[in-house]
Amino acid sequence: MVILSDWLAAQLDKNDVEPVYRQLLRLMQQAILTGKLAPGTKLPSSRTLAGDLGIARNTVLHVYDQLSAEGYVLSTTGSGTYVADTRPDSAAVGPRVAAPAPDGAEPSAASAEPATCPRGDMSVRGQRLIDEAGVSAKQWGAFMPGVPDVAEFPARTWSRLQSRLWKSASHDLLTYAPGGGYRPLRRALSDYLRVARSVRCTPDQIIITTGIHQSIDLAVRLLADHGDRAWVEEPCYWGARSVLQASGIKLAPIPVDAEGLNPRESDLRHPPRMALVTPSHQYPLGMVMSLARRRTLLEYARQHKVWIIEDDYDSEFRYGSRPLASLQGLDESDRVIYVGSLGKMLFPGLRMGYMVVPERLAATFRAGVAELYREGQLMQQAVLAEFIMDGYLTSHVRRMRTLYGERRQLLIDAVTRHFGDALPVMGDEAGLHFVLGLPEHCDDREVTAAAYDAGVIVRPLASYYLGKQQRKGLLTGYACVPHEHIEPAFATLARVIEKYAFGKQAA
Repeated sequence: MVILSDWLAAQLDKNDVEPVYRQLLRLMQQAILTGKLAPGTKLPSSRTLAGDLGIARNTVLHVYDQLSAEGYVLSTTGSGTYVADTRPDSAAVGPRVAAPAPDGAEPSAASAEPATCPRGDMSVRGQRLIDEAGVSAKQWGAFMPGVPDVAEFPARTWSRLQSRLWKSASHDLLTYAPGGGYRPLRRALSDYLRVARSVRCTPDQIIITTGIHQSIDLAVRLLADHGDRAWVEEPCYWGARSVLQASGIKLAPIPVDAEGLNPRESDLRHPPRMALVTPSHQYPLGMVMSLARRRTLLEYARQHKVWIIEDDYDSEFRYGSRPLASLQGLDESDRVIYVGSLGKMLFPGLRMGYMVVPERLAATFRAGVAELYREGQLMQQAVLAEFIMDGYLTSHVRRMRTLYGERRQLLIDAVTRHFGDALPVMGDEAGLHFVLGLPEHCDDREVTAAAYDAGVIVRPLASYYLGKQQRKGLLTGYACVPHEHIEPAFATLARVIEKYAFGKQAA
C-alpha cells in the first residue's frame, strides 16, 4: 500500500487545472487496467490514502465510489475495497475465426433477406424499412419515451445569444459548413466530453452531424460495404437498426443480459465488420455494460479489426450516481467511433449531433460528411458553441437531471399504487424512460394500440427485437410529462393494462 501511495503522490499535481478528484480517479483506473494493481489487491482505507496523499478524505471516498460504480473495484462492508478481476476473457477474444459461412447461410434467420421478392416500385430494403418503421405520428405527451421537456429549455438565453450573433453575422456563418462543422463548437464539445464523459479527443476528431442516425449512416458508408455484417444488441433501438439495414448491412442480433452485450460462441466465430452498442445505458432495457465486458469487447475488436459504434444514449441523465465513463475512453486501439446527440439534452428540433472518430480517420470523415450531406446550419452551431462555453449547457443538464428524477419517481410511485409489485420496472436508473414489464401472455403491441386510442403514448418492447421476443413490456417515458399530469395519465394507462394483461388471463 505504501508503494501505491508513493506512486500516486508522485503523479498527482495539486496545481494542475484538472481537479485532484479526476486526477486520482484517472490514475487509479490506469493502475488497475495496466495491472499495476492486480485483481484481488486490497486498497488502503480512504482515511489512510487521504492522509498519505495530503488530500481530503471525501475526495478519496468519491473516487472509490466511482471506481465501484464502473466495476473497477468491489467493496465489502467490514472487509474493505478490492480490485475487481476485469481482465478480458481469453476464451472469448481468442483467434477462433471459422471459415466463411456457405453462400446463403447466415447466423441469424432474422437478418436474412428473402430469397425472392416481386420487384415493384419499392426496393426490398426500402419496403422493409417502411414495414418495420417505428416512428410515431405523435412526438409529445404522456408517456412518449425518449423526449425531453422542451418547455423547460432556456429559450430566452438561446434567443439572446442568437440575436447577438445575427447582429454581427459574417458570410462565413451563412454558407455551407466546413468539413466537420464549426470549429469553436467542436472545441467546446471536445472540452465538455473530456470532462463529462471521459472521452479522449481533440477538436479535429469531432464531426458535427444532424444526430445519431446521420452519424451511424456516415460511419457505415465510409467503413462498411453492402452485405457486411453488424452486431446489434437484442433488443436494440429500431432507428439505428433501420439505418443499418437501409445501407445493405446484414444484422446479427446479440443478446444482452445484466452486464450488457453477451456474444455467444457462434457469434464469436464470425467477427462482424462493426458492432453497435449502448454501453452506458442499454437501449431500451437500461442495463450498464460491465467493465469486464467492455474490456473483452475492445480486445475482440482489436484482434479482429471490428469497428465499434458507441451510442452514448441518455448517459447524462443518471439518477443516484455520477454519469459513467464512456467505452471510448478505454479504447487503446482506436476501434471505437463515439456518437451522441444534443437533442435529448436541449430540444429534439435542434437536430444536432456529433461523432468522435479515431485521429487517423478524422480527415476522411470530414471529407465524407461534406461530400454526402453538404452541411450548413453554421449559425445554429455558433449559438450552440456560445451556449456551451458560457456554461449554460452544464447548468441546464444539471437542472433537468433533478426534474426528470422527480418525474421518474412520481411515475414509479404511480405504478406501485396501481399494481404493487405485480409489474416490474426495468432500466429506471438512467435516461428518460423505463420499461414497464407485462405478463408473458400479454401482447404488448395490442396494449400499445389500445393505450394510443385512449390518449396515452407508449412503445411496445416487441418492436425492439429482431428475433423472438424475450420479454414483454412497454417503454414508458416521463421526461416530457408535467408532475401533475403523471398520475391521471397513468391511471388511464393502468385501465388499459388491467384489461389486456389481467382481464384476459382471468377470463
